Amino acid sequence: MRWQGQQVGATDPDALPGLESLGGLVRSVTTPEFAGMTFHEVLAKSALNHVPGPSAMPFDWTVNPYRGCSHACVYCFARRTHEYLDFDSGADFDREIVVKTNVAEVLRRELARPSWAREHVALGTNTDPYQRAEGRYRLMPDIIEALADSGTPFSVLTKGTLLRRDLPALAAAASVVDVDVSMSIAISHDALRESLEPGAPTFRARVETIRAASEAGFRPMVFLMPILPHLTDDAAIIDDALRQLKEAGARRVVFGALHLRPGAKEWFWQWLERERPDLLPLYRGLYPGASVSAPVGYRKLLSARVRPLLRRHGLTGGAEDDAPAPRASRLMPVRATASAPAPAMLF
Repeated sequence: MRWQGQQVGATDPDALPGLESLGGLVRSVTTPEFAGMTFHEVLAKSALNHVPGPSAMPFDWTVNPYRGCSHACVYCFARRTHEYLDFDSGADFDREIVVKTNVAEVLRRELARPSWAREHVALGTNTDPYQRAEGRYRLMPDIIEALADSGTPFSVLTKGTLLRRDLPALAAAASVVDVDVSMSIAISHDALRESLEPGAPTFRARVETIRAASEAGFRPMVFLMPILPHLTDDAAIIDDALRQLKEAGARRVVFGALHLRPGAKEWFWQWLERERPDLLPLYRGLYPGASVSAPVGYRKLLSARVRPLLRRHGLTGGAEDDAPAPRASRLMPVRATASAPAPAMLF
């Protein structure tokens, strides 16, 4: 591993933000509660990460308390980031989890700087802040408190049902700053989800988390993505998922086809070869060579299929290819804006 055998105080310009100091590794932990996983506890130098260069993302700042993710989603775009730590982007990404144990303390210092302009901060844009490790380390409550205390608006995107633990803290934060709460749901069929997202909560558990967020006063948004060609793109499957999301209190749904970035692509090909070799030629045709996105023709077909279903269920939203919504409006507790229309959301 890149951290080992280095001088204390040395820095690595190629490391992930917050992990430049190779002397930051405190210890590596295994426990029977998390069989097969190792937690690498580090002291991070920074907590706020600036989104580099021109970006289509409607935010400029992120906080990532963890690297690697036990949800183990085969298609996860963040897999390649693990290679910067001399881990592989396959099984290591799922099992070797970097934990920034001091992230909230560092974040408070950074938010207290006179130069901090209280710009929107996004959580969950790289790896999930409510993955299983959060049950052990409880980093998010202090992160939420630090952001709210500093007057910084923020958003949380997660697949993790552990979000329910922090709904009271998020509601308290939403009384003083703008707060978005969003859930990522890709697969409603349990057997397929277990194969493609073996460490993630079930579809039903995530739907119930949306319901809990709605009952706590939020207007939850859902990322129905990635939609996987020839696996989860059937109109009946999407229609049933949208019905359940609407009944649970979702207000806005953003959908999009599978992206296969380097690192994830190789891992996904292995999954296809093992589980669905019949689909491998179709996928190689859709994602040839170094291509990352599904072809425009497929994305248009998918959009034509999903948009009428959104309207049928009274859901706002659209395709990820649409222009990003502005950051001026955020998810606020319904009790505070009961008569107001649903604001534009982050996606």
